Order: sequence, then structure tokens, then C-alpha cells
Amino acid sequence: MATGMTQTLDVDSSEKNKFLKWLKNDKVQKKILLTTFLFVPTIMLLSFIIYPAIKLIYISFTDWNGVSPTYNYVGFKNFINLFTSNELWKTLYANGIYFFLHLILIPVELYIAFLLDRYIKGSEFFKSIFFMPYIINGVAVAYMFSFLYSSEDGILNAILGLINIDKIGWLSDPKIVNYSLAAVSLWRFTGMPIVLFLAGLQSIPKDMLEAATIDGASVWQQFCKIIMPNMKTVTSIVLFLNARGALMVFDIPFVMTSGGPRGSSTTFALNLVKIAFDFENFGLAAAMAIVLIVMILLLSKLQNKLLGMKG
Repeated sequence: MATGMTQTLDVDSSEKNKFLKWLKNDKVQKKILLTTFLFVPTIMLLSFIIYPAIKLIYISFTDWNGVSPTYNYVGFKNFINLFTSNELWKTLYANGIYFFLHLILIPVELYIAFLLDRYIKGSEFFKSIFFMPYIINGVAVAYMFSFLYSSEDGILNAILGLINIDKIGWLSDPKIVNYSLAAVSLWRFTGMPIVLFLAGLQSIPKDMLEAATIDGASVWQQFCKIIMPNMKTVTSIVLFLNARGALMVFDIPFVMTSGGPRGSSTTFALNLVKIAFDFENFGLAAAMAIVLIVMILLLSKLQNKLLGMKG
């Protein structure tokens, strides 16, 4: 009996040694390390991106009201209603104003970054100043500009009064309300492209620019032949952020006008939220969210093609 126990212990010890030897193998350790580090991100990816995306697609084919425990399948009805409703697509006009104003400002942002990189000392200080509005809470920014635009005691109308110009309904005139709100967006988000462009400029090898200067290239020639070709990736990122931001504008019109006057400042995202929570039509809202994602991806693809970039 003692001999049997000894043999069992020897077998267990031998198996344990084999396992320890296998565990000490470099390839095995790398696999264990990679698996351990990838486990948490994979679970988070599945939980917070993949599953919600699948759920969103599923809800878009139902008439779920956000409360009912059951889902009634309606097929493509939500998408048909979306593409045949003029009211829903009118909101894209407001988004278009944000998009084109930000697009027009991109050369100015690049020029400011160029000045900070080449001609202005203490660029870190100015970079912080330009970036500061971006990190301020969006609701706080909206309330601040609501005071500036106020028809009663707003600073802008007070300045106009000093030069004998009638008050302007910055937020009450349907013709100019979107431009007023887009100006707030420009003030808040312009700092991010400037910082990105500045980072791109600083990544260009200085000896390349010095060699071009020695060869007699002007600043404009350096900008066109050296700087811009090396800034394609950064430009692509800025254009993508512009497209995504313009199509997803929500907080500024929501806080400042609630989509008024008469729905003229309602953006696509603001309309989406209203349909979901005010009209309790989460199925149509989910369909709008899917269309919004597709529009952002298509705009990104178009911009990459125009820049001659892959992907």
C-alpha cells in the first residue's frame, strides 16, 4: 500500500514538473500574457460596442417605445418613414451650416498653427489658450453665449446699441439662428484642429525644411511641396472630426434654443433624441442613429478619396 502511494506521489510530482516546465516556456508565457491583457479589452468591446450595435440594429426593425418588455417587429417601416419624411431631412440643413462653416475655417486653423510653429515664441502658451474652450463643459459654453446673444440684456445687442444699430434676434430669427449657434461651435471646437495641425507641423523633419530654404524655396513653395503632403493624415483626421461633429451637433442647440424658433435650429441628432424620448418612438430613433453612422462613414470615405488616401 505504501508502495502504491509512493508511485502516485511520484506521478503527481512528475506531472507537476512537466506543467511547470511548460509554464516556463517563453512562447507559452507570451501567449498567457497576451491573453490576459486582451481579455478585459475584449470583454469591454463586446459589452459596450458590439452588443449595443447589434441591439440598435434589432430595435430599428421594431416599434419599441422604450418601456415595453416586448418588441413588435415592423420590418423596414421605420427606414421607409425616415426616407419619406421631409421634416426629418430638413434638420440636415442646420447640420450643413455647421459643417460648411467649420470646413471654411480649416485653412485659417492651419495658418494659425503654421504661425505658432514658425513665427510666434511661446507657442505652448497660445496652444493652451486655443485649446481651453474645447475642454470647457458644453452646457456652460451654451449658457454663456445665451447671455451674450440675449435680446433683452445681451452684450452683443448692447454694443450694437452704442453705434445706433437696432437689436438683432440672434436666437429668435430663423434666418440667422443657425449661424449664431454655429459661431458658438466654432469658438468651442477650433482649438482642437489647431493643436492637431501644430503637432503635424512639428513632426515634419526640420532638416528637410532647412534644405529647401538653402535651395531657394520660398515659404509658399515649402508649404505646398513639403508641408501639405506631410499633413495628409492630420488633415484627414480634422475632416473626419468636422463631419462627425457637424452631424452629431446636439448640446448647443438643445440648451440655447431647444430647436426653435419654429424648429429652424433643430439638428438631426436633436430630432433623434426628441423622437426617442418625447414621442417614445425608439424604433424610428434607432433607424435614424444607423443612418447617422452610415452618413459619417460615407463622408469619411469621400474625404479620404479627395485627399488620395487609402481606407
